[in-house]
Amino acid sequence: MVEVKSPPDSLTALRSKIDEFLKLGTRVGILINLEKSWIEVRRSSQQPVTFHNGDLLTIPELLPGWEIEVSSIWAPEFNEE
Repeated sequence: MVEVKSPPDSLTALRSKIDEFLKLGTRVGILINLEKSWIEVRRSSQQPVTFHNGDLLTIPELLPGWEIEVSSIWAPEFNEE
């Protein structure tokens, strides 16, 4: 499952929601924080792993061999002139 945090969302509430899904059998929960530019991957019975710009995001149990540079996920910023 994937949750994308919007400004009014609580990180605690989103993490709890993901953890509930993990208890019900979901293999991986992904929390994306656009404001802070990080991605947290949660798995049952394991510590969460946080990925930042410069890291390669991998989820081998769901997508073997797939990887993506975290910084390539964020929308490009355009300078207004």
